[in-house]
Amino acid sequence: MNSGTSHDYLRTLERVVTQTEVTDREGRQLPFEPEVVKLGRELRVMHDRGNRLFLIGNGGSAGICSHLAVDFSKNGGIRALALNDSSVLTCLGNDYGYEQVFSKQIEWQVAAGDIIVAISSSGRSANILNGVTAARARGCAVYTLSGFAADNPLRKTGDINFYVADHTYGIVEIGHLTILHMALDIEMGWRATPASKPR
Repeated sequence: MNSGTSHDYLRTLERVVTQTEVTDREGRQLPFEPEVVKLGRELRVMHDRGNRLFLIGNGGSAGICSHLAVDFSKNGGIRALALNDSSVLTCLGNDYGYEQVFSKQIEWQVAAGDIIVAISSSGRSANILNGVTAARARGCAVYTLSGFAADNPLRKTGDINFYVADHTYGIVEIGHLTILHMALDIEMGWRATPASKPR
């Protein structure tokens, strides 16, 4: 079996991220770049009116949630919290079942006007789907990031849904991290700089 090269991996990553499919709740296709920029802008508006960003995900996606909650808060000045504290998850998993570990926190913590970012590589995690349902009941806007099968249920639940069309965890997870970092960095004023000229 021939293994791919690092260049192949990077080309695949570039392709799947730039070809990320974006849809609204009715399944209408939306342009990728404007929706990334809009996400950053809407998070700023949300913060300015006194609301908060909450992020939910499992495993590698939970790592993305923790990473971005810190960056949105520290670098972006946007109130953000990842709902994956280990003590809370084990408590709620024990008392209510793991499928409710995010929905219970959302019921207790979020308010109308908050934004939920729900991340699942497969788009099929029951606790993420239940979290989105709870967020809807609380009057929150929902953004989803998913991958793997194009018909995964999560990408039908958000106000805006980013779908990274690949079946490799690493590619999908890096894609999700990149999309969220783009939204933050562009909102913070990032601009492309010309490549350094060779000497």
